[in-house]
Amino acid sequence: MSFASQLSLAIPELILSIGVLALVVAGAVGGDRSTRAVSLGAVLLLAAAAVAAAWSPAGTIFNGGYVSDAAASYAKVFIYGLAAVAVPLGERWLTRMGNARFEYPILVLLAALGMGMTASAGDLISLFIGVELQSLSLYVLTTFQRDDARSSEAGLKYFVLGALSSGLMLYGSSLIYGFSGSVRFDEIALAVRAAGEGGSVGVTFGLVFLICGLAFKVSAAPFHMWTPDVYEGAPTPVVILLAGASKVAALVFFARALADGFPGATEDWRQVLVVISIISMALGAYAGLVQRNLKRLLAYSSIANMGYALLGLASGTDQGLQAMFVFMVLYAIDATGFFACLLALNRAGKPIERLEDFAGLSKSSPGLALALTILAFSTAGVPPMSGFWAKFFVFGAAIEAGLWPVAVFGLVTSVVAAYYYLRLIKLMWFDPSPAPVDAPPAEARLVALGAAAFAFPVVLPALALLYPYALAAARSFAL
Repeated sequence: MSFASQLSLAIPELILSIGVLALVVAGAVGGDRSTRAVSLGAVLLLAAAAVAAAWSPAGTIFNGGYVSDAAASYAKVFIYGLAAVAVPLGERWLTRMGNARFEYPILVLLAALGMGMTASAGDLISLFIGVELQSLSLYVLTTFQRDDARSSEAGLKYFVLGALSSGLMLYGSSLIYGFSGSVRFDEIALAVRAAGEGGSVGVTFGLVFLICGLAFKVSAAPFHMWTPDVYEGAPTPVVILLAGASKVAALVFFARALADGFPGATEDWRQVLVVISIISMALGAYAGLVQRNLKRLLAYSSIANMGYALLGLASGTDQGLQAMFVFMVLYAIDATGFFACLLALNRAGKPIERLEDFAGLSKSSPGLALALTILAFSTAGVPPMSGFWAKFFVFGAAIEAGLWPVAVFGLVTSVVAAYYYLRLIKLMWFDPSPAPVDAPPAEARLVALGAAAFAFPVVLPALALLYPYALAAARSFAL
């Protein structure tokens, strides 16, 4: 295959790479006055990359380092779409905060580029490069409000713990390479199969370290310690990127590394994933009960939901991977809607974050109160909302794979977690309001209402389209 033919498979990444270089020059020339134009250019680039990813042909290029298949296309469409939502929300929010700079949309583009690269990673090297490009961009975005002590603290914690997770990934990758003789996932899979039933102890140790590093990226317990502080301290538009697109990318490269690299060692990594899933579900459900800040509460909710998603991957079947693909998209849309509501809600010019501040919201802003109610019911898994179908597919796949005790445990933790969503709903609809909220920004209100409408009723016809695409994505792996 010629070099030009190889590049044709990587058109989404080329669009973002060339586009971001052009926007850097435009921003450097125009200064902060060009922020609105650079943001518009970033949205157009992300839209073009999403279209290119949807029509990208299948193939493997760059000596196996880059894979274009149904799973990569599925993930990139949603990653770029969710990132495109975060750009205008962040630009408008930073303008209101008096902190708008053209670097914000550029960093979002770089983060999206890294997320797309991880979705197409065909070996350990390209996986690490993609993860680090994504992570370094998110570190800077987390501390984008340099004068805010909480933002600086969140970025420092995220960076230090992120460096630790990168070290775990690198150490695990070096062990896998040393004992298998390759960094390519397909060749690692052959080496694992050739090692026989007992397998290689070195590869197994490397696999455990690799899973630990990847678990940090999806904020799964017990590698979750950065999540509550970063969610609380980072600018809310950045949290939209962390809770939405970042989670989609992280789960895809988690599946890519395990399903393509270690299909013959399913029992080995299944045990580790089951333990991580159980801890995540329990911690997310019970620790969320005592939270008074909604952003921290949603951080623990994300930890629990990553436990549900990893349960689908732990099933080790096409049905489990399909359930995980459906779950991560439905959850990402719910999370985006939640944080869009937070962006839309202010009182006397200050953002509303503490739970008691939501008291009586239905009287001063009934539309956003209804949106939050639908999203809360959805994330809690109440039928027929989108969150119910996400958990239904994951638990069904786990039961089909013989993991019914874990599925039952997940159902119990889901019921426990429903308490803090019901508490939020009770505050909004039944408690007196301390003061009316400010008029919501149009763009944040639109995204919040759109996400709520998707959670119900749009999700019902959308599942008919999403389900076969998720199945095609699942079947592109080597399980």
